[in-house]
Amino acid sequence: MTTTEVLKYLKKNGSRKNIEGMKRFGIAAPKAFGGNAPAIRKCAKEIGTDHILAQKLWDTGYHEARIIAALIADPEKTTKKLMERWVSQCDNWAVCDACCGELFDYTPYAIAKAREWSSRKKEFVKRAGFVLMAELAVHNTELNDAVFISFFPLMIRESHDERNFVKKAVNWALRQIGKRNETLHPKALRIAKKLSESPDPTARWIGRDAIKDLHSASVKRKFKRKRARAA
Repeated sequence: MTTTEVLKYLKKNGSRKNIEGMKRFGIAAPKAFGGNAPAIRKCAKEIGTDHILAQKLWDTGYHEARIIAALIADPEKTTKKLMERWVSQCDNWAVCDACCGELFDYTPYAIAKAREWSSRKKEFVKRAGFVLMAELAVHNTELNDAVFISFFPLMIRESHDERNFVKKAVNWALRQIGKRNETLHPKALRIAKKLSESPDPTARWIGRDAIKDLHSASVKRKFKRKRARAA
């Protein structure tokens, strides 16, 4: 498919109603067709991996085109320069999360960028740092626990950032790392408890919400299944 063909497809499958729905979910995209997730993923699946087309679609500035770009770009051809350019141009959480969970976390630079971006001031760049931590906890099964333990001080450092899309990303990273395995679980809980006792309301929310999730029945069942498989 060409850039023009993809844009025509997105326009055909978009709607004003979906654009209004995006706004209700906090997705403020200056250029959007109002496409739904199944249509976007269907298009990306039909294209397959196409790194050149991905860059062209990204440059259109359209919300849905940028999500497709993240889905079809080649992690092996994704450079630090491209990552920096794309993350700096993210203007909503959906595009940010698609880049992190579908592309960036599969590159060799994911760990370094997670640490680096977590200290940036721009909202969606900082969010990207913590979303990368969360996605690595889910997708990269080979990473040593020490990598995730090294992320905890960064969460504590940024736990006072009250911006909605930052604090939710810090919380997400903490919860996903805690759910990764039974070694990291108690360590994440200790961090969550520390944050829950903070005088800062944002840190308290991050900690309390993480404690609730990490003590949930679903997490207990997950670890029980893992123990059963290992037995």
